[in-house]
Order: sequence, then C-alpha cells, then structure tokens
Amino acid sequence: MPEGDAVWLTARRLHRALAGQVLVGSDLRYPALATADFSGRRTVEVVPRGKHLLHRLEGDLTLHSHLRMDGSWRVHPVARRRALGGRHTVRALLWTTEVVAVGDQLGMLDLVRTADEAAVVGHLGPDLLDPAFDLDRAVANLRQVPRRPLVEALLDQRNVAGIGTIWASEPLFLAGLHPWTPAGDVDVEALADLLRTTRRLMVQSCRDRRLVTTGRPGVSEDTWVFGRRGLPCHRCGTVVRWATVGQQPQQRFLAYCPACQGGIAAHDDGARQLPLGHRSSYLQDERP
Repeated sequence: MPEGDAVWLTARRLHRALAGQVLVGSDLRYPALATADFSGRRTVEVVPRGKHLLHRLEGDLTLHSHLRMDGSWRVHPVARRRALGGRHTVRALLWTTEVVAVGDQLGMLDLVRTADEAAVVGHLGPDLLDPAFDLDRAVANLRQVPRRPLVEALLDQRNVAGIGTIWASEPLFLAGLHPWTPAGDVDVEALADLLRTTRRLMVQSCRDRRLVTTGRPGVSEDTWVFGRRGLPCHRCGTVVRWATVGQQPQQRFLAYCPACQGGIAAHDDGARQLPLGHRSSYLQDERP
C-alpha cells in the first residue's frame, strides 16, 4: 500500500498538472458517482492527507480518493485518453485540453463538499508530512492505549497519518525499539524521537523521490530491514525476520532484527524464513 511519501508525490504530480486548469470532462466509474460531471470546473488544488488525496474543485467540491493496495493516479497527454480509459481497472478520468489524469485501481472514491472534508479524513491523526505536524498530539495518541503494541499504534492512522510498514520498520530499527513493546512502556521523549526520525526520513524520500534510509543506495542496500527478510542485518549480521502485525483482514508483516531490537517477537515461532524472491519464498516459514 502506498505510504505517506508516495501519496505526497502523487498529489504534487496531480497539482502541478491540474491546478488552475479548467476540466473539459470527467468520467467517474463508481456507481454512486457515475452521473457526476466536472466539465467547466477549475481545479483549485490537489493535496495529500496521510494516505488520502483531496482534489479540490471550484464550487466547494472535493474528490476524495485512497489508493489502497494497488491504486495509482497518473498524468498523460490528453490524446491518450481513449486508449487509457479502455482499461477495465480504471476508476476515474479527469481531463483538460492538454492532459488526462487516470485513476487506476482506486480503493476509494468519494465526492464531498470541501467544507465537509472531515467526513472522509477527519478521523486521521496528525499528518507527518504536514508542515504544521503536531508532534505532542501524535505522541499522546500513541500512548492512549498503553498495552497496545507500539507497531500497531504506529500503523493506526487515527494516531498518526502516513505510516505504513516501511515507515514503521525502518525508524523502529534505527531507534533499537522492539516493535511489539507496549506503547505505554516507551517514554514520551523516545516516542517523540521516533516520530522525528520517521518524519525526517519521509521528507527525504519526498525530496529524493527514492526510498533510501541507509545512505547507501543499491540492491538490498537501501533499507536496513524493510524488504530484507532472510538476509543479514547490515548492523550486526543477524538474519532479518518478518512477523505479523494485527489480525486479519488487516494483518500485515513487519521486518525487524531480533538482535538489534530486543529479541524475537513472542508470536514469531523462529522457523527459518527465506529471502524475498527465493523460489520457495511463498512459504512464509520453512524449517531447515
């Protein structure tokens, strides 16, 4: 699922292409929005909110979208509109005289009054990429359920918006924190430092348009633990592991180093885990 930095870059791309431009036409392929027509409306701005996108239009309208796992927004020359619009996965087309924005495999699409945007994003915690990010509120949110595992609290968008498994895995490793430590057992300043690090890395990713947390980009070198299951830790050489976070259907996998982060997760059975891309890596656990 695209995380806050990827959504920020998507919003920037759409804003640069459409802000101030009058839409010539629109095609929204969601039953509730099928009759909506934005022809003649000017795009005011496109802004991110955590993992959500808000496309604000003249006339107090906002088109809200969420990419979920596989969604994307791309901008193409308008001459390609018909060809691109023929894909069965396309959920939205917005076009001017020069470009067409194509929303493919969107997980969510809503139309609300701009004044009522809280109906779709009001539940979110402070956005890490917001220039006015409220660090104190985010820390307080993480601690409001003291026995909840820290990683679950970080991934809960109601606490802080924009963090996914990448931006949970990497900062937790850098901080040397065990992901499944109860959030209430981590002191306030340590949580603040963790969020400062997360924010710094996400801003860097937006600026560079590339995910590199180690400072040494390269195959299997650009991250500390994310995407490195079954490979040696860059810091200590211990094999990086995956363990589950949360329950189905929201269950996810988090990468961590047992040696650098305080031990193996209580629910990790310690079975051998193969590197990603191994011909047998579809087996989550394989015993020697």
